[in-house]
Amino acid sequence: MGEYIIEGNHILHGRVRIQGAKNSALPILAATVTTGKPCVIHNCPELSDVKSTIEILKALGCSVKRNGSSVWVDSSKLNNNQISDSLMRESRSSVIFLGALLSRTGEAVITAPGGCDIGVRPIDLHLLSIQKLGVSISEDCGKIRCKAEKMQGTKIALSFPSVGATENIILTAVHTPGVTTIINAAREPEIVDLSKFLNLAGAKISGAGESTIIIEGVENFRSVQYSVMPDRIAAATYMTAAAVTHSDIVLEDVVPNHLMPIIPCFEQSGCKIMQSGNKLRIIAPSELNSFESVRTMPYPGFPTDCQALITVLACVAKGTTYISENIFENRFKHICELNRLGADIVAHDRTIAVRGVKSLYGARVCACDLRAGAALTVAGLCANGTTVVGNIQFIDRGYENFSGNLKMLGAVIRRKD
Repeated sequence: MGEYIIEGNHILHGRVRIQGAKNSALPILAATVTTGKPCVIHNCPELSDVKSTIEILKALGCSVKRNGSSVWVDSSKLNNNQISDSLMRESRSSVIFLGALLSRTGEAVITAPGGCDIGVRPIDLHLLSIQKLGVSISEDCGKIRCKAEKMQGTKIALSFPSVGATENIILTAVHTPGVTTIINAAREPEIVDLSKFLNLAGAKISGAGESTIIIEGVENFRSVQYSVMPDRIAAATYMTAAAVTHSDIVLEDVVPNHLMPIIPCFEQSGCKIMQSGNKLRIIAPSELNSFESVRTMPYPGFPTDCQALITVLACVAKGTTYISENIFENRFKHICELNRLGADIVAHDRTIAVRGVKSLYGARVCACDLRAGAALTVAGLCANGTTVVGNIQFIDRGYENFSGNLKMLGAVIRRKD
């Protein structure tokens, strides 16, 4: 299982390079299936979720080789359109193979995906959407069987701007005859990154990053090399680590515009943020202030993946901050663990009141999901004494060399497996 052992209250300093985005690398790797050609994906982070995605590619008959941060995928010999339940349970993003397989083979057999338990995340919206493109769907003994009947582009209006549903529609539609229009599409940067990869490979997608995306179906794709964008959530994690430890660090290989939804919270807390090209410097004050209430929203709103992190910032800021979670109903599991560290957090329905304390203190805590685990680790960095964070296999799903990067910045942290 593994754990982090952290000695708190050490100032961080130096530079850290931000990894490739997990939430971009996974759908792009799945999208290589649609091309039927060899592709090389650069800046692909070393994560357990990426490893799971590679195992799915291999199980489908693809040839996959990894060399450092580059992954070579040849899907030309794809010979399977079914994904086993054990592989589907490894990662939530495994559901993106639904659209990729339908686009390439006209059929797909999957089961419900796994991932972190942060609330109900049904794939009904995915299934309803691809049905409009001419896909028949049946369920049998836990298996979801999808088959392309008479595929034709159409207009699909999403009731919620779901990232996964938007990705699955795009992947299904790139080979579908005619024009497909997604209304109320997700606008996240990861959607833009996926579309850039597909367009480079020969797709015709316009409007990615806006609420309306238009896909014109094409027949042929080509081999490409593509570099995954930086991980905005990882960047936010190191920013939070700097803020709560009153530190001064530089993040390299970031896209500052991707961080605009969260930067106001840091500025209101008293941090100075300086941007130059693909670098961002954060200088934290000796005392943090509370900030305006935060509500998680679809992009370009405040990201739900940063909710646990910003809660840690509020824990050690002077004053009271109110944080509302509007995306997932079960994403406050970290609250009890933070209170073990001396935080003063009261939850009511989907809103928490965080009263800042002078300092946290070390204790043994347990990660319950990916982002909660990262938040608890960051909390341990500013806590008095020693903090032990268990279940760090969740953190491995989304962070590359997390403890090593923190140690390089001056944190006293070691991993025990």
